[in-house]
Amino acid sequence: MEIVRSSETARRRVGIVVFDGVKMLDFTGPAEVFVEANQFGGNYEVVVMSPTGGDVATSVGVRVSTTPVHDSGGFDTVIVAGSEIAPPLFVTPELIEATRDLATRTRRMSSVCTGSFVLAEAGLLDGRSATTHWKFTADLAHRFPEVQVDSDAIYVSDGNIYSSAGVVAGIDLSLALVEEDHGAEVARRTAQGLLVYMQRGGGQSQFSSSLTGPAPRTSLVRKATDHIRGNPQVPHTVSSIAAHVNVSVRQLTRLFRDELGATPAGYVADTRFEIARDKLHAGLTVGAAAQAAGYGSAEVMRRAFVARIGISPRRYQQRFSSTGALAG
Repeated sequence: MEIVRSSETARRRVGIVVFDGVKMLDFTGPAEVFVEANQFGGNYEVVVMSPTGGDVATSVGVRVSTTPVHDSGGFDTVIVAGSEIAPPLFVTPELIEATRDLATRTRRMSSVCTGSFVLAEAGLLDGRSATTHWKFTADLAHRFPEVQVDSDAIYVSDGNIYSSAGVVAGIDLSLALVEEDHGAEVARRTAQGLLVYMQRGGGQSQFSSSLTGPAPRTSLVRKATDHIRGNPQVPHTVSSIAAHVNVSVRQLTRLFRDELGATPAGYVADTRFEIARDKLHAGLTVGAAAQAAGYGSAEVMRRAFVARIGISPRRYQQRFSSTGALAG
């Protein structure tokens, strides 16, 4: 596909709303995506703004100069960033009013992390689906019962309103918006330029099995899990893992249950599924992914995917092969 350079496309203004205490990566990540996309035809203009303008203090202490919302003009896209500060403390009346104002002069509104609370307070999420960082999904659902909260999605679209989970999910969402505007090739080149994966569809889980479960507390269990994850093609059994770390099967099983909340066999199955999923994201064929993950065959892997997520590996790969699978 031939890439059209920026000068040949209409300018798209992207406004990013920040405030004192904003999580820095929540707005710098999306900003860099749109600026990088300009290398390949995006032609985005990024404007960082706050309700009153002036400098704001970010989560890492760096101060950022901003444009006042009332002087910012119209936008193609507006992104409201989030914060680790509790929403009742940073979602001020001024921020809510500024967001309502911006919603009247933009094509699409979006949020990163707890920026969703700002959209919700402004009434923009009423009757819509939305997401936020997993630490705050229960609070969002409790405080705004009219919002259909997807507690696991990386990002969600509902009409012209978009929301994403925390931190780097803002990059995933921004790549999806670039793809929506300019196609998969421009988004893919942008992701390559930033050295990030263009792999996570909006409906994909915020979690991986290695992140959701507890970390090993002892060096023995860590040695066992490192062995499993580092050698997925090995036909692991409880006995072989126990022998590798020089303990009995009974002791190994007890340690896994105590520290990981899983059996050794269950951990092996979770690890294989996660590796296979990541290989599919990277573009490997179903057969190659099955081999890399240690499944006996592509059919064995297919049964594992259907049992876990209700779709085949091939269908999963088709669904999440680009950022275009926005969850609705």
